[in-house]
Amino acid sequence: MAKIRDIYICSSCQARSSQWKGQCPTCGEWNTLELSQLKSAAKSAPLTLRAEPVLRLADASERSGAVFSTGMAAFDRILGQGLVPGAALLVGGEPGIGKSTLLLQIAGAVAASTRKAVYLSGEESLPQIRARAERLGLLHDNLYALATSQVEDIFGLLEGDAPPALLILDSVQTLSSSRAEGLPGNVSQVRAVATEVVERCKKSGTTVVLVGHVTKDGNLAGPRLLEHMVDTVISLEGDRQQLFRLLRVLKNRFGPNQEMLIFQMLSQGMELVEDPSTYFLGARDASLSGTAVVMALDGQRPLAVEIQALVTKSYLAIPRRTGLGFDVNRLHLLLAVLEKRLHLSFAQVDIYAKVGGGMRLMEPGMDAALVAAVLSSYYDMPLPERAVFWGEVDLNGQLRPVAGNALREGQAARLGYSPIVCPIQSEGGKNGGFRTLTDMQKALFSRKKSSA
Repeated sequence: MAKIRDIYICSSCQARSSQWKGQCPTCGEWNTLELSQLKSAAKSAPLTLRAEPVLRLADASERSGAVFSTGMAAFDRILGQGLVPGAALLVGGEPGIGKSTLLLQIAGAVAASTRKAVYLSGEESLPQIRARAERLGLLHDNLYALATSQVEDIFGLLEGDAPPALLILDSVQTLSSSRAEGLPGNVSQVRAVATEVVERCKKSGTTVVLVGHVTKDGNLAGPRLLEHMVDTVISLEGDRQQLFRLLRVLKNRFGPNQEMLIFQMLSQGMELVEDPSTYFLGARDASLSGTAVVMALDGQRPLAVEIQALVTKSYLAIPRRTGLGFDVNRLHLLLAVLEKRLHLSFAQVDIYAKVGGGMRLMEPGMDAALVAAVLSSYYDMPLPERAVFWGEVDLNGQLRPVAGNALREGQAARLGYSPIVCPIQSEGGKNGGFRTLTDMQKALFSRKKSSA
């Protein structure tokens, strides 16, 4: 059926406008736009019924094509086995974080393995893509590139006799489809582009990687449908002022999720950090007060991260409380617990705390290390050189167990940390540990309290 919508037509030049205006934007005459109704044919095609065969699940064909490598063994591991033919991946991240560089490296590695890879960019020109690939040493006969903003330009390649093994779309917000209205990047265009590309790649057996923009909150921009229709969602995070980048797998139909890799952004491209266990410690000096090491858990990977604190005399009516790399409300809560349970007074001191190395932690397991760092600076007494901490602190001053205790304990033992300051485990894990903050204070700062 036809649609009826209101438009405004200029009686002088017959120009059309979707809303009323005092002056015609075409001829410049005043008060000439008059209301009219326009009938437009519906865009939907006539309904046709197709009889799709229903098969027993056991009779369905298995996955077609062999899984192929990204050129990085660690990347293959977190994806499951590698890149699956016909699969769709969504990679999101802030501008300048390294998405295009990393994906161009993967495309170059796939091309070097005698497979055809196509890099489609709606943001850069072909000379720009070639210059970056030449700088990274990725120019190869099997690596192709296309600079366009129309998604239909790639359909002929997908429907040909030799479709590419890998297709990278950088980015889905810069491409437009003739089947949707609006400018590139709006909800309708993003949905149409992603739907058409994913459907055609599944039929041709091409692995497609969609690059997505993020909002100011760090979430993937566009409709939520975009995350549901792909097989894997990857987030590339980090501070552009730092060298490291965190690659997190948020969704994965072919392997584990909540996995993480750490890369360094160098002039030669993104370089994988093989053993990130102590990467964020840097050149740490354990002889200084106010520093503690937490065995944090990011996904299934334990990381040793430094927590720093500074307690100094305040000359302000309201002392300052500053936290970087974690939620500052966690600092306020822990200071209140310390004042109540350990009978300490922080009314005349400023307290600053941060996570070393530019890392950001959101897990409750950092509570014990944050408390230890604050107490170390408060007493001006360094902690044991190889001490490591983890555990949640509740409002009663008790240390509570956190997830992944066995992983943290195994990593701490492998790295040679001792003593291990963690909550007492009711079942399995470490037999020792501490129940309350009072026990931890006595064990770590008894010399200071006795001398006082």
